[in-house]
Amino acid sequence: MNNPFIIAEIGINHNGDINIAKQLIDMAVRCGADAVKFQKRTVEYCYTKDFLNSPRESPWGQTQREQKIGLEFGQKEYDEIDAYCYERIEWFASAFDVGSLKFLVQYNLPYYKIPHQLADNKEMAEWIVGHPKHTFISTLNGLTKAGNILKQGQCPITILYCPADYSHDKHFWGKYICVDKGLRLSSLFEFKEKWDRVGFSCHNYSILPPILAVALGAVAVEVHITLDRAMYGTDQACSFEEEGLHRIVRETRRIKEIMG
Repeated sequence: MNNPFIIAEIGINHNGDINIAKQLIDMAVRCGADAVKFQKRTVEYCYTKDFLNSPRESPWGQTQREQKIGLEFGQKEYDEIDAYCYERIEWFASAFDVGSLKFLVQYNLPYYKIPHQLADNKEMAEWIVGHPKHTFISTLNGLTKAGNILKQGQCPITILYCPADYSHDKHFWGKYICVDKGLRLSSLFEFKEKWDRVGFSCHNYSILPPILAVALGAVAVEVHITLDRAMYGTDQACSFEEEGLHRIVRETRRIKEIMG
């Protein structure tokens, strides 16, 4: 049994502030995570014009567009992230559209990530087959058309079990927080019957689920991280502060010795 690959998901918890992003990278390094991960979207593609024009109060303005753009990093920020992570920790990002994949490829990242909302996206999977790298794919039930395409294309993949309150509406792509009774971690056994490499994407408040997932055979664990759960943002409440991430890394790496 090998130690699990621990992904510290920064996502959009940086709130559009590169200094917060750097503090979260520092936190992941201190805790011993293997990689940090961000999220990249082409805002005008991922959301309809009507939705972007609709009202939403945020630190950046009064519309959904202002909020989405306020949270999005561009070339300047990712150049800084790439330089800041160099020789310290691996980084990569979930891409929510093919344009974002093409943007990220300039950094020669070690991995791709297909989020659960796009687990059946043929266009994204076919692009990756043409530009192969190890790809993580999140999915609820282990059935992923993108995963099948990548497997047929002989691309290395890890399928992450991602229990959440799902919605495939283009405007609202799912509630991340998943309570204990909705986790069904035994689903990992079903995943292992379908896929060679299986992991767990955690959206629970507790450090226990990712630790149990590794004991059940997860080779990778993805957990959201934050400086403070009380900060602005939809993902902050199901993210781990430094002590939580430290304990997850420490305890999951004890499992190899405990299990023998």
